Amino acid sequence: MNISQAAQACGLPNKTLRYYEEVGLVVPMRQESNDYRIYSLADVAQLRFLQRARAVGFSLDECRELLTLYANPQRRCGQVKALVSEKIIQVDQQLIALHAMRDTLVDMANECAGDDTNDGVIIDRLAVAESPPLNRPSSMAFTLVEVPDIRVPHGGS
Repeated sequence: MNISQAAQACGLPNKTLRYYEEVGLVVPMRQESNDYRIYSLADVAQLRFLQRARAVGFSLDECRELLTLYANPQRRCGQVKALVSEKIIQVDQQLIALHAMRDTLVDMANECAGDDTNDGVIIDRLAVAESPPLNRPSSMAFTLVEVPDIRVPHGGS
C-alpha cells in the first residue's frame, strides 16, 4: 500500500510516517521505477505498535528498543517489563513535578488579590532574580520548584 493508505490503516498522519522513516523506525520498501514508498502489512503493524507505544509515553528511542523486542521472537518478558518499569518511574517523577508546579501556581494565585490594584505579586515572584537553579525532570519544559530525584529499584536491567 502507498503512504496514504498506510497512514489511514494505522491512524497516523502521512508526515508522521515520513518522520518515522527518516529516523529509521519503520522503513518501507521503495518502488524502483518512481521511488514511491510501499508499505507492507508488517510495516502497518509496526506503525500501529508505535502509535500505541507513543500514546503511553514512550520516547522515540524507547520505541526503537521496543520495536527491536517486538521483532525478536526470543525476547524475554523481563526485558520488556524493565522498560515499562523505567517508564513508570519517569511518569511518577513527572507527576511529582506537575503537582509541585500546580501547588506553586495555586500559591501565586492565592497571594494575588485579583482586583484592579497594581499589586504585582505574581509578576514579582516570577521576576525574582536570586532564585537558585532548580532541578527538574528532563521531560518537563520547566518548573518553579525543586523536585527530588526519586529512584525506585526494580529487578532486571
